Amino acid sequence: MSWWVYILRCADGTLYTGSTTDTDRRTAVHNSGKGAKYTRSRRPVAVVYRQLCAGHAEALQHEAAIKKLSRQEKLALIEHGPSPEIS
Repeated sequence: MSWWVYILRCADGTLYTGSTTDTDRRTAVHNSGKGAKYTRSRRPVAVVYRQLCAGHAEALQHEAAIKKLSRQEKLALIEHGPSPEIS
């Protein structure tokens, strides 16, 4: 099973990071209002970044690393892809 770490851009311009096995399904859940509490009031959301990971543990590690980044670093990640520290 493939695991992904992803970043969503919310309607208010904020960014949300998560991990899943199916980014399309998870985005639909977020947009239905049944996803994370954070995204419920910030719909619609759109995937702006996703990275394939070797497994669940790696996806969680990448998710945690991305969440520690500043907004500017997240925007650079979205625009240019992962740096060696993230990948």
